[in-house]
Amino acid sequence: MEHHHDHHHEVNSLNKAFILGISLNIIFVVAEFTAGFWYNSLSLLSDAGHNLGDVASLILAMLAFRLAKVHPTAHYTYGYKKSTVLVSLLNAVILLVAVGVIASESISKLIHPHPVEGEAIAWVAGIGVIINALTAWLFMKDKDKDLNVKGAYLHMAADALVSIGVVISGVIISYTGWYIIDPIIGLLIAIIIVYSTWGLLRDSIRLSLDGVPAGMDIKNIEKIVYKVSGVKDVHHLHIWPISTTETALTAHIRTNNMENMEKIKQDIKHSLAEKGISHATLEFETSESKCCEEKDCPQI
Repeated sequence: MEHHHDHHHEVNSLNKAFILGISLNIIFVVAEFTAGFWYNSLSLLSDAGHNLGDVASLILAMLAFRLAKVHPTAHYTYGYKKSTVLVSLLNAVILLVAVGVIASESISKLIHPHPVEGEAIAWVAGIGVIINALTAWLFMKDKDKDLNVKGAYLHMAADALVSIGVVISGVIISYTGWYIIDPIIGLLIAIIIVYSTWGLLRDSIRLSLDGVPAGMDIKNIEKIVYKVSGVKDVHHLHIWPISTTETALTAHIRTNNMENMEKIKQDIKHSLAEKGISHATLEFETSESKCCEEKDCPQI
C-alpha cells in the first residue's frame, strides 16, 4: 500500500512538473518571439524557435508518460505506447525544418547586417537562462527513473547553455556595436539544434521501423539467454520497441528438459527484465522437434 501511495505521489509530482515546465516555456517563447521581431534580432528569434522545439519535447515527454498508463484494447493490444515513437519522429523533423529557416535567415543577415539592440537581447535571453534552468531543475530528481523525463531534463539543461550564448552576444553587441555577432550566434544555435536533434531523428527512425533500440546488443542478449540452465539453442530472436521506454522480445528456445520448461522460462524472463526487456514471448522446442521456420528446414 505504501509503495502504491509513493508511485501515485510520483506520478502527480511529474504531471505537475510537466504542466509547470510547459506553461513557463510557452510564455517565454511568446515573449522571446515578440522581442525578436521588435528588436530585429535573429539570435532571439532562433533561440525562440529552439525553445518552441523544447515545448514540443516537453509535451512529447508528458504524452509518452501518460500514454504508457493507457490500458490495451481489443484493437490496440499494446495500448497506445507506439505513438510516443511516432511523435518523437515528428518532433525531430519539425526541429530540422526550423533549423533550415534559422540558417537561411542567418546567412541573409550575414550578407546584409542589420542593427540590433544588444542590451535588450541580453535581458530577454537572461530570462531564458532562468526559465530553462528552473525547468531542468523540475525534472532533476526523476531523470534516472524514466527515459522521457531524462530527455526533458537534458534538453532544458542544454538550452540554458544556449541562452547563455545569446546573453553573451547581446553584451558584446551593446559594448562594441558588432551587429554581425547576432547572425553568427543564430548559426551557432542552428548547429547546436542539429547536433542535439540528429540522435533523436536517428533513434526515432530506428524505433519506427521496429529496429533494436539503441544501447541494446542482440548478440549480448543471445548470450544472456544461453547462460540460463537448460537452454540448448536460441533462434528466431527478435527485439523491437513497444514505446520509447519499453522493449519486447520473441524467441524460440530449444531444451532437452521440458519438465523444467516453466522454470527455464521464468529464469530467461528474469534475466531479460534486468536488461530492460519487459515483454518476452518464448516458444519452446525439444531437440527432436523441427522448427519449420528455420532456413535449413527441408521444403515439403
